[in-house]
Amino acid sequence: MLSPAIEQKLNDHLNLEFASAHLYLSMSAYFESQNLSGLARWMFVQYQEEIGHTMKFFKFINDRDGRVELSDVPKPEHQWEGPLDVFKSTLSHERMISNAINGLVRSALEANDYATHSFLQWFVNEQVEEEATAAGILGKLELLGDSRQGLYLLDQELGQRSVTAEET
Repeated sequence: MLSPAIEQKLNDHLNLEFASAHLYLSMSAYFESQNLSGLARWMFVQYQEEIGHTMKFFKFINDRDGRVELSDVPKPEHQWEGPLDVFKSTLSHERMISNAINGLVRSALEANDYATHSFLQWFVNEQVEEEATAAGILGKLELLGDSRQGLYLLDQELGQRSVTAEET
């Protein structure tokens, strides 16, 4: 059974994951508008992952006899200066999510809620991967500079991404 304080923090984070999904869907739409279908695909898969993360919190709260409380999802950013700007935003966002997960872990430990602590370890590990992936793509975009050919090739590469069962 969840304490009211932990239940609220988990609900807050569930809603943050929904907001993340909306942000990545907005980024996907932006890339579509720029005729970068591979980058759009990459962001759409990111959107799907975030929905999967949301549902992990949804199931966990329910499994612990808590009650899921959905809130309004804020309107996400929808305009960027280009792919480099999008991935700078992506890395910044993933770092913010990592900090939020770390705060949840801290709260779970302070509340002696070891089931929640255990549940959150998957997210701790996932965030290491999320930050590394975003930083890696950002690094590639920085290397490309203004190369349209390089952007074309990266667009093709990133368009190969697909969501896996583990990520949802």
